[in-house]
Parts: sequence; C-alpha cells; structure tokens
Amino acid sequence: MARRIARWLGIAALAIGYPLLAHYTNESAHSGSLGALVAIAPVVLIALVLAWNSPRRSIMLGVLMLSCVALWAGWPALELHFGLVYWLQHVGMQLILFMTFGRTLIAGRQPLCTRFAEAVHAPLTPQHENYARQVTVAWTLFFAAMALTSTLLFFLAPLASWSIFANFLTLPLVASMFIAEYWVRRWVLPDIQNAHILDAVRAFRNTPARPR
Repeated sequence: MARRIARWLGIAALAIGYPLLAHYTNESAHSGSLGALVAIAPVVLIALVLAWNSPRRSIMLGVLMLSCVALWAGWPALELHFGLVYWLQHVGMQLILFMTFGRTLIAGRQPLCTRFAEAVHAPLTPQHENYARQVTVAWTLFFAAMALTSTLLFFLAPLASWSIFANFLTLPLVASMFIAEYWVRRWVLPDIQNAHILDAVRAFRNTPARPR
C-alpha cells in the first residue's frame, strides 16, 4: 500500500513539476543549459526504456550511446534552440493522436470511439454506432486543432505564451473534451445506460488502437 501511494505521489510530482520546470526554462532568458537538459531528458529516457526492452538490446543501446555523443557535440546549438525540442514533442504527440483517431475513419475500419463504446456499452444500437463515429471525427479534429494552435503559437507568439498553452492548457482541454462528450452523449442518447465519466477514460487507456 505504501509503495503504491509513493508511486502515485511520484507520478503526481512529475506531472506537476515537469511542466513548471519546462515553463520556467521557456520564460527565463538565462536557462539555455537547463532548458536543453529538461527538453531532451524525456526523449533520452523513453529511448533508453525502448532500447532496454528491445530484442536487440545491445545494438539499440549502442545506437543510443552514439546519439548521446551527437547530442553532446551539438549541445551549444541545442542550448540556443531547446524550445524547438519542446515544440516537436508537443506537436508530435498531438499528431500521433490525430492519426490514431483519424486512420480509423477510413472506409472499412471501425471508428476508434466505436471500439471504446463497445467496451462500455456493448451491444451498440445503430444510433449509438453513428454517434460514436461522430465522436471519433470530433476527437480527430480536436487533435488537429491542437497541433495547429501549438504551431501557430510557437512561431508567431512569444515562447512563454506557447509554453502556457503546451504545459498548462493541454491536459485541461483534453479533460474538457471528455466532459463535454459525456454530457452531449447523455443528451443525444438518453435511452442508454450512462456509465461513469471515468469509464470513457479507462476505455481510452485500455482499448488497443489497432485498426480493423
């Protein structure tokens, strides 16, 4: 129990602390080294985890080491342009989510939100299936809008303004989408048994995103 509490406290501290630290580096004019370190740390950590769990661990760890050497060689440039790394991470995640939802709208595939709905409400009525497809479209457009907004703010506004959007508004906006969809579903589909709002979050987290 204590270990579980400590784990969740660690996750909460990371979820709060990293955006605050990233925003500080974006806002400060004298944080080149810290900004570069904070920006690149998640990339290196994820790469390390993937390399360690790869069937070709030795090769992948060697590639990672060479990449770290390249980063060290280019560190002065990274200190000057660390904001670009932050932007690539943020917009990259939005585009991954955009493609994850959008590719399931291709003819012959099951919309992703239909799969989520089946995990909670199966079997679905034709009306519910149509609604779930429309929700998939809405999420696809949402993540496209997030990527576009991130790009426009990064290149046209001060870095600190972009940082507020990326570090402090992204998660609340996603949460707002979940809440809005929940209340729209209660209004559009009043006859179905409405599950708890967190069930949609659990379905999003647990349902595989592979197309079919």
